[in-house]
Order: sequence, then C-alpha cells, then structure tokens
Amino acid sequence: MKILAINQFFWPDTAATGQLLGDVTCALEKSSHRVTIVCGPSGYGGINHTPHPPATILRGSATRFGRGRLGRIVSYVSFLVGAAWNSLRTERPDVVISMTTPPLTSLLGALIQKLRGARHYIWEMDLYPDIAVDLGVLGPRSLVTRATGALVDWSRQRADGIIAIGEDMKARLVARGIPAHKIHVAENWADGTEIFPLDFPSGPLVVHYSGNLGFAHDVDTIGEAMRQLRGDPRFRFVFAGGGSRWGWLKEHCLREEITLDFRAASSRADLGLSLAEGHLGLVTQLPQTCGSVVPSKTYGIMAAGRPLLYIGPRNATPARIIERHRCGWQVDPGDAPTLVALLRSLAENPHQIREAGARGRRAFDLHYHKAIGVSRILEILQINGTDHLSRPVTAGAAQGSDAA
Repeated sequence: MKILAINQFFWPDTAATGQLLGDVTCALEKSSHRVTIVCGPSGYGGINHTPHPPATILRGSATRFGRGRLGRIVSYVSFLVGAAWNSLRTERPDVVISMTTPPLTSLLGALIQKLRGARHYIWEMDLYPDIAVDLGVLGPRSLVTRATGALVDWSRQRADGIIAIGEDMKARLVARGIPAHKIHVAENWADGTEIFPLDFPSGPLVVHYSGNLGFAHDVDTIGEAMRQLRGDPRFRFVFAGGGSRWGWLKEHCLREEITLDFRAASSRADLGLSLAEGHLGLVTQLPQTCGSVVPSKTYGIMAAGRPLLYIGPRNATPARIIERHRCGWQVDPGDAPTLVALLRSLAENPHQIREAGARGRRAFDLHYHKAIGVSRILEILQINGTDHLSRPVTAGAAQGSDAA
C-alpha cells in the first residue's frame, strides 16, 4: 500500500505533530507499505537526532516557519503551494493523511482524494478555525472565519474519516455539522520506554511544567497560587520550555518577588529525566479552548509516573482522564484558592501523590503507550502495521522515594 502524509513539520524537526507522524511511519518499517511524507523545511523546534524514518521525504522550498502572525501566514501559504506540487507529482497513493499544520492542509488532501482516487483521512491536532476564534485572533462571524470554516468543513464532509484526539474535540466537530460516524477518537501518546517512573525527589513539593506555554494556556491561576505560596519552603515551581506566555510569567514572578526555576526545553531523549524532577506534572488550558486543542503533555506526565495537576475545564480530555483513572487533580481556571488549598493538602499527604502517580502509569500502560496509540491510528486508517513496537510493561511500582 502507498501512503502519503502531509504536514508542515517532520523529522528531524522536533515539533510534536511531526514526532507523532514519525512514530506511525516507523511502525510500518518492516511492512510492505511505502510511505511518502510531504513537509516543509525544518526550523520550528530543535533537531531530532534519531535515525532517518523509513519514508521518502519530500520537502518543499517553503519559507521557514515564522512565529509572528505575518511570518506564520507567509510560511503557511508557501508550504501549501510547495506541498501541492510535491503531492501531485508523486505516484498515486492509496491513502492520504492530512494533518492540521497549516490549517487548510485538508483541502489539499481532498484534492488528491478527488483527482487520484485515494482514501483521505484528516488527523486533527488543533481545530480550525475554532482555536483562532477561541483565542481572539479571529472574530466569530468575520469573513475570514466563515470562509475558513466553510472550506475546512467541506473537506471534512468528503473525507473517508476524521481522527479527533479527544472526545471534547469530537463534540466540537459534531457541533460543526460533521457526521459523528466519520469521527474516530484516538488520543495521542508518549513513549513509555523512553519515559518511565523514577524515584520522587526529596525536599519540597515540586510543581513541574514542561513544554510550550502559549496563548491557549491558563497562566493566571498558577501565577496567583505561586504568589500566595511565595516564601513557603514546602513548595518549589519549575518551568521547562518556552512559548508566547513565557515572558508574562517571568515578569509576573519578578514583580511579585516569586522564586521560580526556569529551564530550557528538554529534548525528547531527556524528557523523562526532566519530568522526574517534579512531584506533580502541571497542565493548563483556557476554558474557551476546550475541544479546539487537547494538551498532549498529559501522556508524558503519566508515563513518568507523576500525577496530573490540571488547571482547565472539567469536560476537557485531561480532566476526563483524571476522573476515569484517579491519576491527579483538576482545578477550575481562576480558582486559585482551591489550588492553594490542594497544594497545601498534598504537601501534608505525600502518599496521595505517589499513589495517584502509580495509577497514572498503570493507565498509561493500558491506554496511552506509543505501541497502543500507533495501533489505534493504523486501525482507523485500515493499514496493517507491524508488531515490532515493544508492548508496554506496567512500571508503576518503580517509584521508591517516600519524599514528596
């Protein structure tokens, strides 16, 4: 079978969407399937030093990804032009997968579906134009919003299947008029062989945030909690990564005289060690983005055997995971008093942290390990993969320290 996947980011770029697509590609290494990836030049994140994935990679001469609004639009448009050329000159694919970077990539997938008779699947990572409206970038009834929504929904209606990465995202798609039977929920994953439980650190309770801190994330609630807990030796806060809200957080801590450890983002190989520095893995999300984004850092935290501290809406995917598996705590955005009370209680009852972390790892092994996540995608795509990925072994008992 010939498989064509289109996404702006791919190996050796470290963008999360490209890494997930790379995991699926590597799962087909020992099969007879041939995979072609159409992507742009690297430049979003760091460099992934893993071996070349078993795929033909076609890179367009697109402008490198720009983080400003204008630069982002230019890179999106130039990528789509180059991707159209590369996609239409390859041999006819049996299956085409379009991801959502940039937002209108599914139109290209629909074009290939129509012209070349391929099955087309849209793998939704962020929901457009919903996320732009949720963050105030576009007005809910603006011409751009309506035009983008109509075009994307047109491709969704004609796709053979749509992969949503959470039930909340599926609900958003159904609300847009997309038939529920077309939508398959397949959560993201982490590599449970690279990230595994290590001993909890001794000393104060460490709240650890890892990854991008962007406009979709709630920073006010944790910022106020840190202000109320400043000077309390029982607590320590670590933020490892970057993003558009990083500057605000640094200024807030400087203004309020809050001690906060800022770290550079970890590579995928070092992520497990970074997560092990914390007792609680922090995930945040603005209420209005429920379903338009699904925080993927949830799964790495569970793999590390750390409980989730989720500041976000109660019907979002991380909150549902916490409720289902009892692997952390959810706090409503803006409710800093409840967050402060929770942290003080956990500092006095460290066994609750260890127990929730162990439950999280057990749930991860059953539902969110890389081998399981990739298998879900291949099943939806109706592609027979290989079983060379190691199956998970429950590792929740690997946490030995009583200190929390």
